Amino acid sequence: QVRLEEEGGRLVQAGASLRLSCAASGLTFNMYTMGWFRQGPGKEREFVAAISRNDGSTYYAEPVKGRFTISRDNAKNTVYLQMNSLKPEDTAVYYCAARRWSTAQTMGVASINGVDYWGNGTLVTVSS
Repeated sequence: QVRLEEEGGRLVQAGASLRLSCAASGLTFNMYTMGWFRQGPGKEREFVAAISRNDGSTYYAEPVKGRFTISRDNAKNTVYLQMNSLKPEDTAVYYCAARRWSTAQTMGVASINGVDYWGNGTLVTVSS
């Protein structure tokens, strides 16, 4: 059974930093491109960032470029999202996602389509 378990979401003030983590189990981690998506209040789920399974290449949504950094540790089956300079509009439930045999750019362009597995999400709230 595949499980993606996110951690790290909480209430922070604007300008703060936060690191999310996602631990994967039940899958061969290095066969999957990993990504983060988010869903804000009253909004659709949207792509945030992805990191390729093999060469570590990354792809970001425009609103988070330069502020967020995605990374992965294949030895720990874990993917991270470092979020800096947080803004109130970053408030959302953040979901970890896995897509097999993909690239980071493909995951970003395809967005929610083609994701094989989802985590249950972790809430990030940014106060102004």
